[in-house]
Amino acid sequence: MKILIIEDDSALRSELSVLLKNAGYDPVCAEMTEIPAQMINSGADLILLDINLPGTNGETLLQDFRKRSTTPVIMLTSRTSELDEVLSMSYGADDFVTKPYNPTILLLRISAVLKRSAKTGTAQTYHDAEVSTVRGSLTRGGNEQILTKNEMIIFQLLLDRIGEIVTRDELMTALWDNDEFVNDNALSVNISRLRAKLGELGFPDAIVTRKKQGYVLI
Repeated sequence: MKILIIEDDSALRSELSVLLKNAGYDPVCAEMTEIPAQMINSGADLILLDINLPGTNGETLLQDFRKRSTTPVIMLTSRTSELDEVLSMSYGADDFVTKPYNPTILLLRISAVLKRSAKTGTAQTYHDAEVSTVRGSLTRGGNEQILTKNEMIIFQLLLDRIGEIVTRDELMTALWDNDEFVNDNALSVNISRLRAKLGELGFPDAIVTRKKQGYVLI
């Protein structure tokens, strides 16, 4: 699998290249000129894109790139605000990793995104709503709801097992490698927000709680 690294810090760029090569990937480091063309023409299976780049902005690059390609993109950034994460995901990022990152966790994130990408080569739907893992969104009748990374992880797991009980422990496990510490209360908040967004699409009773067991997407 070829991975394009777009990072202006030469030390970090080299570190990422070695990490990916040792993990069995084919890393390619982008030049800091004509980045949009390199993103389109590299033939990469996944792109690691820094948000803070000289003379440009990774989120703007991503927004333009999404008009032409669905290649998975993981944003790398030292920013930690929820707004930056929401913007990146709304522009089409597949994941959002903050620096300094744990190498093992980054590799797990890369693997997860590549697996999702392979799995979602064809369009996914939930009833008559379109599910976009590229944009991290649900769309129904022109109404689009952007999901945060956590919400998308939860929804995808529930969708993969629609009609089955998914326990809170299973959901917590799926979220364990996130940058934000997810405890039981945080999981409840994410479920509540996801329910609200599904409600806005006309699915107010989509997620059913099974007390002491978990949740079911119906």
